[in-house]
Parts: sequence; structure tokens; C-alpha cells
Amino acid sequence: MISSRKNLLLAGLLASATFCSAGAFAQAPSAPGVPAAETQSHARPAAQHGHMDPAQRMERMQAHRAKRMADLKLVLQITPAQESAWQSFTAAQQQPARPAGAARFDRAEFAKLTTPQRLDRIQARQAERSAMFAKRAEATRNFYAALSPVQQKIFDVEAMHFAGHGRGGHMGHMGHAGNEAPAHDKG
Repeated sequence: MISSRKNLLLAGLLASATFCSAGAFAQAPSAPGVPAAETQSHARPAAQHGHMDPAQRMERMQAHRAKRMADLKLVLQITPAQESAWQSFTAAQQQPARPAGAARFDRAEFAKLTTPQRLDRIQARQAERSAMFAKRAEATRNFYAALSPVQQKIFDVEAMHFAGHGRGGHMGHMGHAGNEAPAHDKG
């Protein structure tokens, strides 16, 4: 019975996949007034998203972060009395700039190290990140204390979205509508 149930399920999934993929071929052409090149130009940045040089990527991330922070400030309705706490909070959230002479991670160099040397490097980097996190956490606590109870509730919800948990965490893209990761079937 189990094998026939699996076969039936597999056939249903295959039929669903075929039906869904048929829609991709039957898409309507772009609007007559919009040239094809123009519609492709909107898709191009997303396609090239992974091929940006590091400076472009950093610039894009900073612009995105600035927009999100501006939106958060609007939603929270920060008062003039809360402005200094807001400034401290946003300053602590900024990604520190890499010093001019600092090199990026070099895999070849890392591979030449002994295991204890690698562990020391990793531990030093973890200590740096932990210190940066402590700074951000303290600034967040101070800012949170300056908010009214209503603003705190709004911040609680918005902070979950910033962390990605409002969209199902790191698996948010997989569950889109339900905001949860798909369940794994054991059987």
C-alpha cells in the first residue's frame, strides 16, 4: 500500500509540475507600448546582483540600510527628545569601514597556516565580532529605553523583520506565503 501511495503522490507532483511549467510557456508578450529592451532592463539588475564588484555591493547595501533606517524612524515617529538616542543607535548600526591597508581574507594564506594558527585567527576574528555586537546591543538597549511603550511594541515587530525572522528566518524565501520552511516528510 505504501508504494502505491508513493506512486500516486509522485504522479500527482509530476502532473502539478507539468501544469505549472506550461504556464511559463504560455505567458502573454509584453505590453505593446513597452519595448522589449526596456522590460529586460528592469530584470537586468537582479540578474547581475551577484556579479557586482565589492564597492558597488557595499554602496548598494548602505543605500538599502539607510532606506530601512529612514523607514523605521518614520514608523516609530521619533520625537525631538529621542533624537540623540536615535543618532547613537543608528551610528552603532553602521558597518565599520575596513582600514585602507587591511587585506581581505586570503584562502591561500589561510591554507598555509597550521591548525593551531588557524584556530587563533578564527578566535581573534570572533572576538572582534563579539565586541562589535556588544556595542550594537548596548546602543539598541539604550535606544529601546528611550522609546515609549507603544514605540517599543512597534520596534519589537520591526526588529524581527530586520533580523529576517519576520519572513520565516533564513528560510523565508522558501516558504513565501506561509512564512515557514517546508516540512520534511519521513516515509
